[in-house]
Amino acid sequence: MSARRRPGGELQLVGVSGGYGGHSVVRGIDLTVEAGTSLAVLGASGSGKTTVLRMIAGLHPVSAGRILLEGRRVDTLPAQRRGVGLVPQQGALFPHLSVARNVGFGLVPADPVARWRGRAARAARVREVLDLVGLANRAGDKPSQLSGGQQQRVALARALAPGAGLILLDEPFSALDAALRGRVRAEVAALLAESGATSVLVTHDREEALATADRVAVLIDGELAQVDTPERLYLHPASREVAQLSGETVVLPATADGGSAHTVIGAVPLDSAAQGAGTVLWRPESLEVLRAGDDDEVGRGHGVCAGVEFHGATTLVRLWFDGTDRSCAVPVRGGERVGVGDRVAVRPLRPAVFHPAP
Repeated sequence: MSARRRPGGELQLVGVSGGYGGHSVVRGIDLTVEAGTSLAVLGASGSGKTTVLRMIAGLHPVSAGRILLEGRRVDTLPAQRRGVGLVPQQGALFPHLSVARNVGFGLVPADPVARWRGRAARAARVREVLDLVGLANRAGDKPSQLSGGQQQRVALARALAPGAGLILLDEPFSALDAALRGRVRAEVAALLAESGATSVLVTHDREEALATADRVAVLIDGELAQVDTPERLYLHPASREVAQLSGETVVLPATADGGSAHTVIGAVPLDSAAQGAGTVLWRPESLEVLRAGDDDEVGRGHGVCAGVEFHGATTLVRLWFDGTDRSCAVPVRGGERVGVGDRVAVRPLRPAVFHPAP
């Protein structure tokens, strides 16, 4: 079977818990990753995301629950029998071996006779996956002769070579510089999709999670807070904590009354009906800033500009809202010019997400 058509397997975590030294790190994880799709597990340091990855890989025991791959329970199996490939943070390539021998390392059987008889099949498989990752012409090179992005592609080829039904990626782009990171993660995502593998990416980088995965699971303090498509997670976060992990936010105190809420910037529409005290939340690009006095509708405005930040493609206005301790950075649109000390108004461009007070 070609590397380009090798099917992935469905992964299921059912009530999975685990920890260290009697201390629970993750609790009651229920999660399904459909065959051939990609999932990003997003969380801050200490949230338990690496523990989840290690339990799936067989590098850490499960204290409760079950892990199934293609319907087969694997949490009771040793790591080498699970059919799982792992791409670690920095590739972990053997510096003294060629690219081809690094990729073929996991294909070499312990039995000397089997090793001899299977040489041609192993060489063909190595060529197949190196062709998939676009490095067939570098098979004889050592890792030191490759760029950081090429080394990560070799690590991916090594994980794919045994025909694993599941590929796990442990923050694989964290060691790359910012200019290279975006290109390499796009390449790896495309290669995984082309291979047909099921994949789980663990990351603390929200941009990475949203850009590369079919679905994103947000882990907070060892528990799943939301599992959704990148778009729904970004636009409809289940809680303020999820919102802050998945992007920049503008949050204001509010009192909801059906389809709208009362705030310091006036009545604002909500994306779903609610009642009572809480907060409203937008992404910064869902708001616009106007200089007070330029528009009769905004009157004297809602706050004061405390700073202007130029970011090339966008310019952000840092503003303080009247009567609150809340500030936010909102993109300036069009030719609007706002200076420090100017009175400004804020206008929503889309309904807010309401979260009730705890």
